[in-house]
Amino acid sequence: MRPVYLKYMHLRSANLHACICGCTQALYKVGEWLLNPLTPSILPTACPAMAASLSRPCFISLHLPYRQRWAQDLANTFRFQPVAVRETPRVRQLALQRGSAVFLINERLAPGPTGTSPHDFLYDIDPRPTLGTASNVCFEVDDVPGLCKHLQSQGCSLPVPPTEVRDDGGSVTYGVASSTVGNVSHTLLDRSRYRGPFLPGFQPIQEAPSAARDGIEITHFDHITYVCPRGGTRVLGGQGVSMLLLALQDAQDSPARGCKLVLAESLSEDGANQVDTFLEQHGGAGIQHVGLCTTDIITTTRALQQGGVQFFTPPITYYSQGGKAEEIRAAGQDPQTLAELGILLDTTAPGDKGHPGAHGTQSPSQEYLMQIFTHPIFSEETFFLELIDRRGAPGFGEGNIRALWKAVQVYMDQQQ
Repeated sequence: MRPVYLKYMHLRSANLHACICGCTQALYKVGEWLLNPLTPSILPTACPAMAASLSRPCFISLHLPYRQRWAQDLANTFRFQPVAVRETPRVRQLALQRGSAVFLINERLAPGPTGTSPHDFLYDIDPRPTLGTASNVCFEVDDVPGLCKHLQSQGCSLPVPPTEVRDDGGSVTYGVASSTVGNVSHTLLDRSRYRGPFLPGFQPIQEAPSAARDGIEITHFDHITYVCPRGGTRVLGGQGVSMLLLALQDAQDSPARGCKLVLAESLSEDGANQVDTFLEQHGGAGIQHVGLCTTDIITTTRALQQGGVQFFTPPITYYSQGGKAEEIRAAGQDPQTLAELGILLDTTAPGDKGHPGAHGTQSPSQEYLMQIFTHPIFSEETFFLELIDRRGAPGFGEGNIRALWKAVQVYMDQQQ
């Protein structure tokens, strides 16, 4: 496996506003790598002050075709708790939560992509899926009209303009902005005036089972990874061969609790790989995976495996070659335990944020992270989940990318 190029950019809040919402300064329009009538421009080094501040994701929305009921797996296998539901004659919207991570599942109750109306998808839009897809990331903001006005002035499409929804718990204001990443959109939500359990229009699920003492420690969304075609991120700088990752994080977020946005593209010219497979089977760019932060990846992985979750298994040589066993021990972990579960570990040298440290040469106080990846959750080789346990390391396990790449390639070969 060839080297990997990785670059991190820590942006001011105003810059991140532009990035996530698909306006002309957007992250998503680099190099015009997606069909977009707007004039492309490079991500700016400075952006004018904007009318709203943005916080971590409120929810990530998944759309499922008729009779593809992954919501049951999310509840029964991944142990996310159903907290609220909304139903129309054509669509069922179910909110499931673990810690502060919320998935909003949109299930079609009738076959075919037609026959729905905007009323069916509250706080979202209809991507008309023919397959399961993660297609919306909702962010909380403090001034929806002001932000939407700014985005429109930059040429951004707003399929849902600022709209107020209320019930006995108060009111919220939201709008939906189109991005230029495939079918992805972003809901901008102000719920500062709402005191209900979830959102207006949803009914709380009172009989939701307790998540106490089930061994699963998931706290929040750590990162969201978008896959784009080759050349899609090169305008932002850097060279690479196997994969290029670009990470963006609001500078106001703490490393421990912030959610990062990641762009990934294949740079290999010598055959298909899992990134190309995603683009083919998903029908274009989109959200490839979501990283779930855990405070105890070993216990959480064991509990999920016992519940039936399938994870990618790295090559057994991962734990023995190149001083990896010594690196794991230096981090205070047991190589045998990690090998049995298939958990990857990557260290960061002190003062070198985001770059792997030398194997076996750091003190036990070094920064590191551990991670593990599920198999695709839909029938297609597209969307999957990641568990990530950060012990001070802010990166994405770039030292593990080769092992993950090989594990996924083996899995793909077995499916053919």
